[in-house]
Amino acid sequence: MSQIRHFLTLMDLSPNALKNVIQRAMVLKKEHREHHIHDSMKQRVAAMIFEKSSTRTRLSFEAGMAQLGGHATFLSPRDIQLGRGEPLSDTAKVISRMVDVIIMRTSSHQRLEEMAKHSRVPVINALSDLHHPCQLLADIQTFEEHRGDIQGKTLTWIGDGNNMCNSYMEAAKQFDFQLNIACPTDYRPNSHLLDTLSSHVQLFNEPHAAVTGSHAIITDVWASMGQEEEQKKRERDFANFQVTRELMQLADHQAIFMHCLPAHREEEVTTEVIDGPQSVVWDEAENRLHSQKALLEQLLLG
Repeated sequence: MSQIRHFLTLMDLSPNALKNVIQRAMVLKKEHREHHIHDSMKQRVAAMIFEKSSTRTRLSFEAGMAQLGGHATFLSPRDIQLGRGEPLSDTAKVISRMVDVIIMRTSSHQRLEEMAKHSRVPVINALSDLHHPCQLLADIQTFEEHRGDIQGKTLTWIGDGNNMCNSYMEAAKQFDFQLNIACPTDYRPNSHLLDTLSSHVQLFNEPHAAVTGSHAIITDVWASMGQEEEQKKRERDFANFQVTRELMQLADHQAIFMHCLPAHREEEVTTEVIDGPQSVVWDEAENRLHSQKALLEQLLLG
């Protein structure tokens, strides 16, 4: 039996495999628009266990499986025995005997690792508290569609050092680009990742120096799911980290703006920027569909 390949972080695939996913995603996108039919997931089933709400992730995986001839079954904790106290290990053992891949969104990365440990089939991280690798596939695809090869470029993350920021640090290593991170001192990203990936990451305490000459500016909401009670405090702490037109003008003249969405307009980004000519957020959202189809093929078909 071949070794099961999970996708819990970007480090689970080699740089070459990740580049293949991006290239395949671009092909699938082109052929989808030309109404080519693919059945690479024919008679394959994905179980989607989502402990947190979702729009783009859920829809892109469900639509992606359907477009490749497969089927996705959505499971929330309240619908399955996991919500009534069944051990996660037992759930993993049962579900992985019935499906071809498990896609999990959870508040705890440890739960994701536990699922993978006991699963017979690949487990995909659809978002955890530490990482959001599927979003990064879409982001890299979007960057390369608009700005060409990302290798050697400079990207700037502005805002909270959250799960998206962690995955961006790993992407900098895997795709070989420079990542500048501008965040308040109390909101820095994972310290272990910072140490491990220091060759590709530079920290800044304010955004102006960080964005200068950058080829892309990326941000996220100041308060993620589960942090709503911190909203007012975070608004004060991040007041100087809003992405504005003036900030974008300090970047490379062809710089693009990205955001994983949903966005809180006039908080982390002005409406002028997110709806402006440098914004590629709608391409970025669509590319979740194509990059995840390519990921499914990579994990299940090699």
